[in-house]
Amino acid sequence: MDFSYKTAIPLIVTFIILAAITLTANFILGTAKIDFVIVMAANCLFFLMSIFVFKMQYDAMHHQNPSVFIRRVMSSMLIKLLVCVLAVVAYYFLSGSSFNKPAVYISLLIYIIYLVVEVGTIMKLNKTKDA
Repeated sequence: MDFSYKTAIPLIVTFIILAAITLTANFILGTAKIDFVIVMAANCLFFLMSIFVFKMQYDAMHHQNPSVFIRRVMSSMLIKLLVCVLAVVAYYFLSGSSFNKPAVYISLLIYIIYLVVEVGTIMKLNKTKDA
């Protein structure tokens, strides 16, 4: 079965909702000590990463060998971990003294939201009875 972007609609809706929340929070909490540009960049990064990983897992789910799915899930977790660590380290070194911890914490919360949506969508798509 080929990947269709209709299967990724929960991720797209999550991106739109989180972007709207971020923009609204920027207007409401404009004087807060949160860098909303970093939060929006993290939302975009996690969305692109989730689409890429979701496609990997979706393709592996329809493979004949069940171990392919396990390998793809493990490799996708490693990819996400490395991208998150590299993004935070790059932001730390590029921002210098203007490093914004609340924005990083909110970004990690966004990561957890994408993770829950991604796993929930994959579980719904898995039609295997004993999976």
